[in-house]
Amino acid sequence: MSNIPEIFGSLVFNDEAMKKRLSTEVYKSLHKTIERGTPLDLNVANSVAEAMKDWAIENGATHYTHWFQPMTGITAEKHDSFIEPTKDGNVIMKFSGKALIKGESDASSFPSGGLRATFEARGYTAWDPTSYAFIKDNSLCIPTVFCSWNGEALDQKTPLLRSMELINTAAMRVLKLFGNHEVKRVNTTVGAEQEYFLIDKHQYNKRKDLIYCGRTLFGAPPPKGQEVEHHYYGAIKPRISAYMSDLDEELWKLGVYAKTKHNEAAPAQHELAPVFTTTNKATDQNQLTMETMKKVAEKHGLVCLLHEKPFNGVNGSGKHNNWSLSTDNGLNLFEPGASPQSNAQFLLFLCAVIKAVDEYQDLLRMTVATASNDHRLGANEAPPAIVSIFLGDELTAILDSLEKREEYDGTDAGEFEIGVAALPRFPRDISDRNRTSPFAFTGNKFEFRMVGSSLSIAGPNTVLNTIVAEELFKFADKLEQAEDFNLILNRIIRHTIRDHKRIIFNGDGYSKEWEEEAKRRGLYNLKTTVDALPSLISEKSVDLFTRHCIYTEKEIHSRYEILLDIYISTVDIEAKTMINMAKRDIYPAALKFAREIADTINAQKAVGVSISCRSEEKLLMKLSAKIDEMYDKIDVLETVVNDRAVNHIDVLKKAQYVRDVILPAMNELRTVVDGMEEICSADIWPVPSYGKLMYNF
Repeated sequence: MSNIPEIFGSLVFNDEAMKKRLSTEVYKSLHKTIERGTPLDLNVANSVAEAMKDWAIENGATHYTHWFQPMTGITAEKHDSFIEPTKDGNVIMKFSGKALIKGESDASSFPSGGLRATFEARGYTAWDPTSYAFIKDNSLCIPTVFCSWNGEALDQKTPLLRSMELINTAAMRVLKLFGNHEVKRVNTTVGAEQEYFLIDKHQYNKRKDLIYCGRTLFGAPPPKGQEVEHHYYGAIKPRISAYMSDLDEELWKLGVYAKTKHNEAAPAQHELAPVFTTTNKATDQNQLTMETMKKVAEKHGLVCLLHEKPFNGVNGSGKHNNWSLSTDNGLNLFEPGASPQSNAQFLLFLCAVIKAVDEYQDLLRMTVATASNDHRLGANEAPPAIVSIFLGDELTAILDSLEKREEYDGTDAGEFEIGVAALPRFPRDISDRNRTSPFAFTGNKFEFRMVGSSLSIAGPNTVLNTIVAEELFKFADKLEQAEDFNLILNRIIRHTIRDHKRIIFNGDGYSKEWEEEAKRRGLYNLKTTVDALPSLISEKSVDLFTRHCIYTEKEIHSRYEILLDIYISTVDIEAKTMINMAKRDIYPAALKFAREIADTINAQKAVGVSISCRSEEKLLMKLSAKIDEMYDKIDVLETVVNDRAVNHIDVLKKAQYVRDVILPAMNELRTVVDGMEEICSADIWPVPSYGKLMYNF
């Protein structure tokens, strides 16, 4: 392992590199752009580009690329070399401020959801100076936004940056009402814990479902799964430890604060957790983390699986989005605080989150809706599809006391009103952890646990920022007009608790009782992506996003179309892969095994020992029945997948057809095949078993 302080950020054009290579005037001008959003002068851009190019070349870069995040869920990049021809036939290395600030990309093949026709190919990338450039694969990668010729956002980064500006404006209004004039900016911060599976590449290459779909479409459970929880926090195996060490080093070079690593609950499952940073940087770094995980795995003869549910019957993988609000002078707005003034401020920001999550619970659920996450939510350690907030018993009791204007029994502070010094007595961790909660307060941040492991965190954080900003604006409107600030403040907090406490739940989110209770409370239970996505285009959502200029109405509807198309395409690929594996691999193998059994029976009968054939005959009958059933299930799945009438219905109805017809047909075929695997010879089964995939280290 290299010297960590020396290598950390060595491939990042960070603040330290800028200070060394930029003049004081240019450095200050750039920081003014970063901190205040002021336009960047072209002369300044040219100076930054020259310094950035020299630094990149010194670190082995030969090309540059505008690195952006289209609506595909992954990143995109087009590489140009630094070389420019000279008159004498040689080349010089050149990079201009214009090339830094703006790039042009063919946008025709990126998802647009009808924002433009396919032949309208022009798209633009624009530098995001708030996120550091870095070197990857000998290219200088410049984080950018991506938009169409008409200016519509074609990426996930643009709306995120808009939402960060929005919540900064809203939070600053509230802070000033509390007399806090030192703060110049409020940032949302995120630490995205990343879960993942590692399997042997040799075994991976034998499974079409993993190659094409990222998850196993067939697979009988192994004798040992995660029942005894041996894997969770267990000693890390040498091969995995070597991978994790290399992964840490590569991430540290890229300035990613990789902090914690451990074995997760399922066999072959692991987790990496970073230190939090501003949300746009955290989003970029999480995309880099996922990409680096896969690259480093290749070097170790492994494959990194980021699918939310690669193995049926064991834990899936999530991405816990630890979200908070912090000021530029280091104050976490979700810390309970050490003064009466801080207490009131904390409670108001807490109430803004409670109200936002309750009023926009369906929209928050929509942000994590994917075909792959549908397999995970509500299973094992993943939270249910019902959105609720966990606050812990003590904080919940305090809110109840505030609502009822009653004495809080948890302290000897007497009558509990805003400004009474009860809250500062909280220890930092004021609650236990609830692993079944979708949205849990964990002391000084909220942990949004519904996010899937392969999902970009840009979407969930865009919505989270926007809905909380909406409530902060409403609070600020009332408080700015108040003749008696404390009276209105107390009223806002009490009324918010009274009207939105239905969203608070500290119990077992997996229980049937909670599902029934949530229904009585009027909470949404959007179990599938198809159920959740329409909330994006509801009148309430469209009004929210357009009023705050996060999305235009066209951008909202385009994203709705894109997400439904991705859902349909994902399941379509899985169904066709299933048919291919069943017909070309599993069916022939089962027939071969059946012939071997029949040959054994005939051979025994030929020598007059038919009495000993009873077990073989029973096995052959059982296997033959399953082969026939499998053939029928393949035929059904082929029929529903190839139904041409479905091509003529609208995208939502097509998605409903996929959910209600194709997925059940896939599950029926899987049930038959998994049962067949349990009776077939391991030597003849054509794909590696779950046991080989999860324990072969």
